[in-house]
Amino acid sequence: MSARPMTTILRITALAACVSALSACGIVPEKETISIYAPETKVQVDPSWPSVRWQLQIPRPYASDLLDSPRIVVRPEDGELQVYHGATWAGPAPDLVQDAVLSAFEDSGRIPGVSRRGAGVSGDYELMLDLRRFDSDYAGGKVPNAEVEIVAKLLDMHNSTVIGTRKLHKTVPAGGTAIGEVSKAIGTALNEAVQELVGWTLVEGQKYDASKPAAAAPPARKR
Repeated sequence: MSARPMTTILRITALAACVSALSACGIVPEKETISIYAPETKVQVDPSWPSVRWQLQIPRPYASDLLDSPRIVVRPEDGELQVYHGATWAGPAPDLVQDAVLSAFEDSGRIPGVSRRGAGVSGDYELMLDLRRFDSDYAGGKVPNAEVEIVAKLLDMHNSTVIGTRKLHKTVPAGGTAIGEVSKAIGTALNEAVQELVGWTLVEGQKYDASKPAAAAPPARKR
């Protein structure tokens, strides 16, 4: 065997031994196990909700850079923001909120059409959402509260008129400090916010729609 192949074999053997030694010493980091959570929402249809004839578009909610990610945010103390390690949402928080709101309107059976903006479906009104809280907050306690805060604006898409504005802030105590308990509480808070949001939107949109003057009938053709 020539000297060059032998040198190559020795180098490969030495490299493998180094990697093995580093792994044994813990220098080579192991892959972190990530748990993925998705809030479960299911609204209950209120008999007082009106059935409407107009259609609704829902743009992707606005959120800060910290909330606009799959990271699960926690406030250990006032003014301090952190994220849970080893756990994420199934998607960025604004997407989770948008999906929950869309599903709630569709499941309500009170509206003929609801869609994301840009989905190719025309809308009479638009529901703009500002996601301000989607986190757990210890607030000086030993067990956190889930905090969900959404500011909603209902707009007439034909003239960009703001029909109404609503602030929804829901607080739900978590069952414990474990991330599973925290994510469940945030899901409950989101469900309560979406429940209120759907009812408010249907009622306000219907009142505004009923107040608009009826379209004038086209003039009859002269014979």
